[in-house]
Amino acid sequence: MEEKPFWVALQQTPGLGARRFLQLIKFFGSARTVWEAPERELLALEGLSRVAVSLVSWRRQVEPDRLMASLTTAGIKVLTLAEEDYPLELKRIYDPPPVLYWRGSRLSGEGLKIAIVGTRRATAYGLKVAGELAADLAAAGAGVVSGLARGIDAAAHRGAIKGGGLTWGILGCGVDVIYPREHRELYHQVMEHGAVISEFPPGTPPDAGHFPARNRIISGLAAGTVVVEAAARSGALITADLALEQNRDVFAVPGPITSRYSQGTHDLIKQGAKLVTGVADILEEYEPQSLLTLPPGEERAAIALNATEEKVLHGLQVTPTHLDALMATTGLPPGELNTALLQLELRQLIRRLPGGFYVRC
Repeated sequence: MEEKPFWVALQQTPGLGARRFLQLIKFFGSARTVWEAPERELLALEGLSRVAVSLVSWRRQVEPDRLMASLTTAGIKVLTLAEEDYPLELKRIYDPPPVLYWRGSRLSGEGLKIAIVGTRRATAYGLKVAGELAADLAAAGAGVVSGLARGIDAAAHRGAIKGGGLTWGILGCGVDVIYPREHRELYHQVMEHGAVISEFPPGTPPDAGHFPARNRIISGLAAGTVVVEAAARSGALITADLALEQNRDVFAVPGPITSRYSQGTHDLIKQGAKLVTGVADILEEYEPQSLLTLPPGEERAAIALNATEEKVLHGLQVTPTHLDALMATTGLPPGELNTALLQLELRQLIRRLPGGFYVRC
C-alpha cells in the first residue's frame, strides 16, 4: 500500500493524537498529501498550530519509506485505518487508532471476541475464574482480548491458549517492549496464538498515561467486556466504562462480599452489568449469530440499498462526518437524509457518534 509509509510517519509525529491525525486526513484527503503539504498551509490550520509546528520539524527528520523498512526488518506489521483488514469492531468506535502495530500469527478477524479484564493483584479465586472463562470461550470458538498485564489479564490469555483458541494482547507500550518483564514467555505464546497489538510506536516505554487509551482498544475489539475482579477504583472499571460508551456489553463476576477486589464488580452488577457465573451467561447473548458471521464484504454484498442510501453511504468515510456536511455533500432534504441514515445504521453499515457525527463502518 503506497500510502502506508505516510500513515506511519504521520502517526509517529510527536504530540499528534488519533483525533487530530484523522482531522488532518479529512482536511487534506490522504496521509501523503498531509506529509507533503506546504509549510504555510500546515501552519495556517486553525486550532492545529502546535501540531503543525511539530509535524514540520518531524518531516525534516524522517523518511517514510525508510521508517517502514525498519519496521519490516524488526518483524513488526502495520495496519492502517484505511485498509480493509482493519478490525471492523474497532473501526466503529468514536476514536479508532489510525495505525495499529502488531506482532504475531493472526490479527483480530471475524467471529465473536470477548474481553476479560481485572485487577493486577488478583486472588486465587479471580485467577481461577478468569482462566476457566477464557478456556471455555476459546473452546466455544470465541477469541479472548486482554491487556497482557499481571493478574486477571495474564490468566485470561493463558486460559484462552489452554482452550485451544485465539487471544490478543493489547499493550500500553510498543509491541517490541515486553511489560511486565516476567511475561516474556506469555508474550511469545500470545504471538503464537494471536497477536500483541499497540497503537504506540515501537520502542515506546510503558507509561501510566498510555493505559486508558490502551483500554479503549481492548473494549473496542470485543463484543463484550467481562470484569472478573476489580477494586472500587480499578483500571478495569475504566475499560467497562469505555465498553458502555462504545455500545458494547458489560459483564461482571461476583465474588466474596468481604473482598475489596470484588467491590468494583459488585458495583457494576448493581448498575446493570450482567452477572456471570459461567460461560453460558456470556454466550447466550451472542449465539449463534456472532460465532457464524460473514466477512464484511459478503455481508454488504447481500444488502440491497436504494439510490438515496447509496448516495449517503458514498458520502461517508472512515473518519467522522458531521450531519451538516453530509447534507451539503448529498444535497438531500433533512427528512430524506435522516431516513437513509437510520436505515444504514440499522444495517450496521454506518455508526452514529456523539455531536451529530457519522462514520462508515
